[in-house]
Amino acid sequence: MADLEIKNLHVNINGNEILKGINLEVNKGEIIALMGPNGSGKSTLANILMGNPDYEITKGKIIFKGKDITNMDATERAKLGLFLSFQYPSEIPGVSVANFLRTALNARRKEKISVLDFKKLLEEKMLLLNMKESFAGRYLNEGFSGGEKKKNEILQMAVLEPEIAILDETDSGTDVDALKIISNGINTLKNKTGMGVILITHYSRILQYLNPDRVIVIIDGRIAKEGSSNLANEIEAEGYGKHIETYA
Repeated sequence: MADLEIKNLHVNINGNEILKGINLEVNKGEIIALMGPNGSGKSTLANILMGNPDYEITKGKIIFKGKDITNMDATERAKLGLFLSFQYPSEIPGVSVANFLRTALNARRKEKISVLDFKKLLEEKMLLLNMKESFAGRYLNEGFSGGEKKKNEILQMAVLEPEIAILDETDSGTDVDALKIISNGINTLKNKTGMGVILITHYSRILQYLNPDRVIVIIDGRIAKEGSSNLANEIEAEGYGKHIETYA
């Protein structure tokens, strides 16, 4: 049994069927890259895995760690060890990065972490991502650059140490230096904790640093093709055209 199992998943939003029978298994310790044209259903899959109530599951199941989480809310899924890095992180004025992260971590723990222990933990994780100590005092995502927002999402992941992380276009809006730092953080956490990763991306450049175990192409709400990292390079060079034709 896989750590995360998606079985014949059909999903609607606003009366439109977006996912049309997705079957996917993900285990801890592996990186799965999800690619596909805009509107193919990648972000819908990310949202439904984390329990976004705006999306309706009409058929199928999601099993995590042997538990049926299909109807479980997002908070309970997070406590079990799922994590979603947002494509467009929200700004939260008045709430510092440090306070937000400590609150999120305590929500997952049976015993609350002390202020001193959390400070040490946060400093360790920020060092991993080459982030200045002053960053922790800034309001969450307020005035952040694209790269800073994405690094902050990875910082959240590093602090929470999920079992399966879903990263929705973590590479968008980042320069080469930020991309290398983010990728190093993902690889380090994966190697340290055995975390599994579902990475949604349009480009092969981040895969040069992460080396996915599988690349999966989603087209029109269905899995159209699966392969190695070479498949990502092929798509980068040739686009999705022939895969759409093959799938059709």
